[in-house]
Amino acid sequence: MALSIVHRVTGMALYFGTLLLAWWLIAAASGPGAYANVQAFTASSIGRLIVFGYTWALMHHLLSGIRHFVWDLGYGFKPNEREALTWGALIGGVSLTVLVWIAAYAIGGGR
Repeated sequence: MALSIVHRVTGMALYFGTLLLAWWLIAAASGPGAYANVQAFTASSIGRLIVFGYTWALMHHLLSGIRHFVWDLGYGFKPNEREALTWGALIGGVSLTVLVWIAAYAIGGGR
């Protein structure tokens, strides 16, 4: 039940995070000055925390969506299967988020 609530909360967080993504895209199209403003925000501690949270919300919501898809196919309703899918979505979301950030830092040189 708690993960179902978290799935809904991450879905709402994705709406707000997508505004940040739109700001970044619009700034990139607007020119170097606007883009520098967005980069300054996302490079700050609060900006990185927000982007990290957005990444986690995206990964968690993706895996929870796959869990719901499995249920829509008629599988995963036994108690042990539900438990495994729940833990898989939770641990997988955190793991994928950390992996994405490690890859981003490795590719981007720590920027």
